[in-house]
Amino acid sequence: MTNPVKGPASYFPSIERTYGRPVAEWQELIRASPLTRHGELVAWLKTEHGLGHGHANALVAHTLAEDRR
Repeated sequence: MTNPVKGPASYFPSIERTYGRPVAEWQELIRASPLTRHGELVAWLKTEHGLGHGHANALVAHTLAEDRR
């Protein structure tokens, strides 16, 4: 039996369907941005790329958590 995906990654299938880009591409954009703070990155994804708040928040949270490892 597989465990269901939890946390920010649970949004990834919806993000890919809704915006037509793979999560890896969104993560590249986030990492290439000169912005570093969570809230700034979320706001940037919303205004510049048209993402909804939940999707932007999930991408930023997951990307920043990966980068802290």
